[in-house]
Amino acid sequence: MAKNSDIASLEESFKKFAIYGDTKATGQEMTGKNWAKLCKECKVIDGKTVTGTDVDIVFSKVKQKSARVITYEEFQKALEELSSKKFKGKSKEEAYESICKLVAGKEPTSMGVTKATSAGAVERLTDTTKYTGSHKERFDDSGKGKGKGGRENLVENTGYVGAYKHAGTYESKVKKEDSDK
Repeated sequence: MAKNSDIASLEESFKKFAIYGDTKATGQEMTGKNWAKLCKECKVIDGKTVTGTDVDIVFSKVKQKSARVITYEEFQKALEELSSKKFKGKSKEEAYESICKLVAGKEPTSMGVTKATSAGAVERLTDTTKYTGSHKERFDDSGKGKGKGGRENLVENTGYVGAYKHAGTYESKVKKEDSDK
């Protein structure tokens, strides 16, 4: 079997992969998805001797009938199953040690994750010169907000229609007509 330090680092790898992607995981049980991730990232799956299908079949073999997860002991059995397939020319013990060395000390990586760029985002989103439509009406030429006047259509109670050009001229027209009579 593997050395004591290898077993400890193997168990540590099991726990790290077991809790990966699941906030409720305790690290005592591993899902099939995380088992496949472990095999892929630790180069157990090579596409020729060990495939993703082989990994899934081994997972189904070692888990309990109604369970969806495997424990550390079942994990070790699964590695034994895969070791004989991965390292065909070696004895069972040598093959198991070799596969343990592949897995021991590894931890999951986040592949294909896009990193957010914080530089320029706030400036771009708060640049009022780039606003269009009704949002543009909420700011004056200097970029300062108009407050409530920019958000609501304020009604002027003058008695005139909103876009009437000669607003405020009624009194002068009425006086002019009265003087002509």
